[in-house]
Amino acid sequence: MALQRRDSPYPHWEWREPVSGDLLRLVPERGGLISGWRCQGRELLYFDAPRFADPALSVRGGIPVLFPICGGLPDNLLPLPQGSFRLMQHGFARDLPWELSSLADGSGIALDLRDQPLTRDAFPFPFRLRLEARLAPQALEIGVTLENSGDQPLPFSFGLHPYFAVSAPQNVRVEGLPAHCFDHLTMAETATAPQLERIGQGIDLLTRPSGPVRLVDGADGAAIELQPSHPWDLVVLWSEPPRPMVCLEPWTGPRQALISGDRRLLVEPGQRMGLQSRFVHLPAAA
Repeated sequence: MALQRRDSPYPHWEWREPVSGDLLRLVPERGGLISGWRCQGRELLYFDAPRFADPALSVRGGIPVLFPICGGLPDNLLPLPQGSFRLMQHGFARDLPWELSSLADGSGIALDLRDQPLTRDAFPFPFRLRLEARLAPQALEIGVTLENSGDQPLPFSFGLHPYFAVSAPQNVRVEGLPAHCFDHLTMAETATAPQLERIGQGIDLLTRPSGPVRLVDGADGAAIELQPSHPWDLVVLWSEPPRPMVCLEPWTGPRQALISGDRRLLVEPGQRMGLQSRFVHLPAAA
């Protein structure tokens, strides 16, 4: 199905899977945002439309893109051999307009972002970043390709920040996490289980799971399962009560990875790197 422009409930583009009727909503001019994912008649993403209507505010909802860093940097400065560059939290990709197109085979959509003067002021590398989103049965499959079109190695981290709609944060349980995690609120390692008991109060955790992670809404048993793949296999959990959402985020590296070197990714000149992630909707049992 071709992309269709919609004006309601807010200006966006819509792509619908022709067999299942599942659909994506997209706002390319606002950071290449996937603002909606309807699967089996259920809207899976939380989206704060009134906040979105104010372009001066950051988006709360949909699936923002995190590039070329995840999280923030000390004093918002990225030290590189070329100098020190001012780079704000989560990078610039979520704030810039992207190019939107349908995939040639009709299986989904593509979003493209290229370097420009604004990006080179913060991150002195030529690049092309492409995100492809496909709707499979009960699933959203996302592939990312970063091409280094410059003559120097390109360091980066990449993440997505999906806001999944839930009945209430306190109703949620999370399966598949390791016993220990890193708490972004205290900047310290901690046990995972006590942190998960605080979802209804607000959490911000970085975890390193060994397999899929499942977000289950205890109100009806419906779940979202994140199926990450290396090297895009760190998982961040974030809640912001009373918003009825929990973020289940795949990251390639922790905060400040480009400084510490911990899981920093590198694309050599003239090369490209691909990343894959998959979200599966598991409906409530009948």
